[in-house]
Amino acid sequence: MSTSTRFLRLLSLLQTHRYWSGDELAERLDVSLRTVRRDIDRLRDLGYPVQADRGVGGGYQLSSGAALPPLVLDDEEAVALVVAFQSTVHGGSSALAEAALRAMGKVVPVLPARLRKRAQALTASTIPLNSQSSAPDPVDPAVLVALAQACRDHERIAFDYKDAKGAASSRRVEPVQLVNVGNRYYLVAFDLDRDDWRSFRVDRAQNPSPRALRFTPRPVPGGDAAGFVRAGLRGTGQPEVSARVHANAKKLEPLIGRWFQIQQIDADRCLVRTENMDLRWAAFGLAMSESKVSEVHPKELRKLLDSWSSNLAPVFGE
Repeated sequence: MSTSTRFLRLLSLLQTHRYWSGDELAERLDVSLRTVRRDIDRLRDLGYPVQADRGVGGGYQLSSGAALPPLVLDDEEAVALVVAFQSTVHGGSSALAEAALRAMGKVVPVLPARLRKRAQALTASTIPLNSQSSAPDPVDPAVLVALAQACRDHERIAFDYKDAKGAASSRRVEPVQLVNVGNRYYLVAFDLDRDDWRSFRVDRAQNPSPRALRFTPRPVPGGDAAGFVRAGLRGTGQPEVSARVHANAKKLEPLIGRWFQIQQIDADRCLVRTENMDLRWAAFGLAMSESKVSEVHPKELRKLLDSWSSNLAPVFGE
């Protein structure tokens, strides 16, 4: 029996019987009494209220208020779970997004209080910017949680950072919002040393250090954190993708709205745009529109679509 399976079994036993002696738990789990005590201590460290009563009729039990099945999650697992739910809510199909939202509403409340606060901070401090990247960028969950909590609590924070060229620096900021762009997270913050607004890729940040100094949030330029990140991405050298799709916005929104901004031109045509997107994802997104596409930019995307069209064209007579 793996450690995680044993923990789940232990929690199940604690919830189905008011008291369990250490010997009974050891027998049920097929482990030593010492292992039972160590597992109980770890559950307490994770925030589960396990009470030990001495004497005849005593034993171990979950304290009142722990009736719902708890989850055995450490800090990084809790963050990973919420990130996965959020990605589905923001980027999945409408049915999956609704299911993920319901699941997140059920899972977060039954996390231990310490982990629940961290998950709620991440949820409250993050907004999506519809986009996709070709591959995920590794993000340290501890860094993500620290930045999310600083956004939520309006607390100054410092961290080490490497820019796109690999230059290292230390930053002291007033964090305002996390913005989810496909598989990347960006922190929108006021940089105290540079006296200006910046957006930071979270996967390039390390060693976050909250300063325990509260601040009154300044208004984000333009009043929109996602718009601020979008404007910054336009200056990264990645070309803006645009095309005219011959369909109305009502049809396109559920098909490609998670990837593209959709602007209605007339009853039968829309202008769709996005930025910071791998051209293969852009081609896939346009194909998902299930409609005729014209005036595609940039030219590299037109060439890619031509190539796909040629390769996918059926060959008859073979």
